[in-house]
Amino acid sequence: MADNSAKTRTKVQLKTERPRLHKVILINDDFTPREFVVTVLKAEFRMNEDQAYRVMITAHKRGTCVVAVFTRDVAETKATRATDAGRSKGYPLLFTTEPEE
Repeated sequence: MADNSAKTRTKVQLKTERPRLHKVILINDDFTPREFVVTVLKAEFRMNEDQAYRVMITAHKRGTCVVAVFTRDVAETKATRATDAGRSKGYPLLFTTEPEE
């Protein structure tokens, strides 16, 4: 008699998850000049003059504004570099990050 039991192999297919995104948030303060904030937004986040101005005004009016969304490492790096740019000039400019829902 022949053994008809066949071994079945199951293939495990790994699914690559997309990395969780983080928001970079500009927090308004009453001391950093508007022009400087626009300059930092243009330099660090590659915005044009109009985009940077709108983000700055939104933060000024509402208290905070989401600047951009990146992967965690990129968001933290950009927020740190932008905050450090303000600190190097003596301004309390602050950018933070938080996970996107």
